[in-house]
Amino acid sequence: MLPLLLVALGAAGALLLAGAVSAWWWCAAGPLLALTALGARDLAQRRDSVLRNYPLLGRVPFLPAAVRPTWRRYVVERSVDGRPYDGRPYAQSVRALVYERAAGAEAEAPSGTGRAVYEDGHEFLEPSLRPVGVPDEPPVVRVGGPDCTQPYDMALLNVSAMSFGALSSNAVLALNRGAALGGFAHDTGEGGLSDHHLRGGGDLVWEIGTGYFGCRTPEGDFEAREFADKAALPEVKCVSLKLSQGAGPGVGGVLPGVKVSPEIARERGVPEGVTVVSPACHRVFSTPRELVLFIARMRELAGGKPTGFKLCVGSRCQFLAVCKAMLAEGVTPDFVVVDGSEGGTGAGPREFAGTVGTPLTEGLMTVHNALVGTGLRDRVRIGASGGIATGSDIVRRLLQGADYTNAARAMMLALGCVQAGRCHTDTCPTGVATQDPRRVRALDVADKSERVRRYQRATVLGASRIMAAMGVRDAGGLTPDLLMRRVGPTAVRSYAELYEWLAPGVLLAEPPPDWASDWAAADPDAF
Repeated sequence: MLPLLLVALGAAGALLLAGAVSAWWWCAAGPLLALTALGARDLAQRRDSVLRNYPLLGRVPFLPAAVRPTWRRYVVERSVDGRPYDGRPYAQSVRALVYERAAGAEAEAPSGTGRAVYEDGHEFLEPSLRPVGVPDEPPVVRVGGPDCTQPYDMALLNVSAMSFGALSSNAVLALNRGAALGGFAHDTGEGGLSDHHLRGGGDLVWEIGTGYFGCRTPEGDFEAREFADKAALPEVKCVSLKLSQGAGPGVGGVLPGVKVSPEIARERGVPEGVTVVSPACHRVFSTPRELVLFIARMRELAGGKPTGFKLCVGSRCQFLAVCKAMLAEGVTPDFVVVDGSEGGTGAGPREFAGTVGTPLTEGLMTVHNALVGTGLRDRVRIGASGGIATGSDIVRRLLQGADYTNAARAMMLALGCVQAGRCHTDTCPTGVATQDPRRVRALDVADKSERVRRYQRATVLGASRIMAAMGVRDAGGLTPDLLMRRVGPTAVRSYAELYEWLAPGVLLAEPPPDWASDWAAADPDAF
């Protein structure tokens, strides 16, 4: 009580001096009156015993916790702190690289690396004594299997799934215009196909989640006619079915009610201001066989456009069951996007982060090997998402089995995100992850779309330069023996030595011992 009494007495004294001596005393009276009101509120509330017993003073311990993330990020953290390979959080040096590339101001490094190159787990790429020239045009990947009639040329780096709702209208529009300017794809996320996605002219991968937003019946089921009408739009180049995401595999996506504006509610067909929690699983299928048949139906409804699915890998046996269903039905997706458990989201269960789901490295190699081992790899392209930020990230994922990559947080950084950690509160200070009109207005679409274009172009160029230095003209020349990992003070092994890489069709002939039990247990009619 004593601090509150002292503040109240100070406020009273300042008020008297303001009236009797000088109006300048209002400069002291105002803050003291505000503190007095806050202390009175602490005294009257009933939820927090500490604040009730120690008004004002009880708030002091919360101050360091409130400022610690920002203080550490911008004052304490060294350039190499963070985890540069898994992106939780990005090292300051990686964030600086993204900002510089987005601004078009990237410079050569003035000194050597700050990474601990002799620590266990350090990875590096092998250069060649005979490097090749960097291609004049950025490489693309043709996406479209034998049942696809409208194949699409995918860039090596694209905008990963981020919904309108999680992101602001200006952020979505800036990402889409950046994609149009740079010639790469923009995944809509599961929140529906909004006008902001369509206005920018960029190529879209329309993602459908368990909530079926954008093609949803009033009861929450999949609406085929609405899906077909929207999939026919020329901006939609591919359609994707979201099975799970790295930030929360096994649970539905979450959009906090504070971000469900009237426009978001109309787009999604949900109540305004109420938290939207998508179902954990799909209604349209319940077995691997039903999944692949629904993929075929989606492709037919989409007029033959590339159709695939996204997942965070869990059980290897379950993915092998999907492969068996593909073989049984003669149906394959045109692409599979593998999301690593290191992926982030604006709102998700805290307990899931980094503890549920397979990290991208193992998940990517599982999907690649399963498709190779079943003889299906040449029909299916693989995308990788989760912690992609630099050219070396792209090359590493291509070596591990991907054909192309997607980035979410790095694209947000290019938009101006400062990693304030307020995505779920609707108080994003940069206007990227909020629906507050005042905050959204601060994000200039023309400027930010150019930043996104410059970042993507420079990063793909960085990947091309690395591959050229390795003596590789395109991603097809990358092999696992070119990626090395330190496994001890005096031991370095390549990915070809560390991991098992299946031969084409081997699972159909004689499964290797490490795969035999999972292959035998995989059931195309049950997950």
